[in-house]
Amino acid sequence: MKIRIKGNSLRYRLTRSDTATLNSKGYLEDRSDFGLKTLVYAIAVTDDDRLSADYTGDTILLNMPKSMVVELMETEKVGFEDQNGPVSLLVEKDFTCLDNTGEDQSDNYPNPLLVANKS
Repeated sequence: MKIRIKGNSLRYRLTRSDTATLNSKGYLEDRSDFGLKTLVYAIAVTDDDRLSADYTGDTILLNMPKSMVVELMETEKVGFEDQNGPVSLLVEKDFTCLDNTGEDQSDNYPNPLLVANKS
């Protein structure tokens, strides 16, 4: 799972195993250790019908409806977006990059642009 924060925009990118974990366990988290403090970013599956987010202590928690998790797993849907007060929320599949990168992308979703170029 990756996050990107830019101004009042929060974007989560999920690999195939991330969505599978969310589907089976209902919760996913990762951490960035800054020495004396740790930033925790997580997603919790809810019965709500909209994305929402909370920031408490050193934790950013995105609340994601179960139906959205299932749709990411079972369809070609790329992602979901919503507004939580002043914050724009986006959750999307993490696709393999089009350029060469040193990052392990074996768990990423196949990039639709690469698949289209092979046809």
